[in-house]
Amino acid sequence: MTIRFEITTPLGFHVRTTETHWQRLIIKHPDIADLEQFVQQALHSPDEIRRSSRDECVFLFYSIRKPQRWVVAVARQLNGEGFLITAYQTDAIKEGVTLWPK
Repeated sequence: MTIRFEITTPLGFHVRTTETHWQRLIIKHPDIADLEQFVQQALHSPDEIRRSSRDECVFLFYSIRKPQRWVVAVARQLNGEGFLITAYQTDAIKEGVTLWPK
């Protein structure tokens, strides 16, 4: 299992993803393939972090890419470990408790 990247978040936990998971992610979201740097930036120095309204262990890290367009990295923290669930672009911030305004 090859680690693609591991990033420390402002919330104090690390988020990692494997090469295999990243390849699956960009098949599902091909528009993210060239935006890995934005995904890492969203995790490391986000513009906003929200806790999922459905799962308290899931966090959404938002990074503004251009006006009204964000790259979102979605990560789960479980037993002190964090891993990337998915990443995508969006034009709206989802509901959820804001944990980190920049």
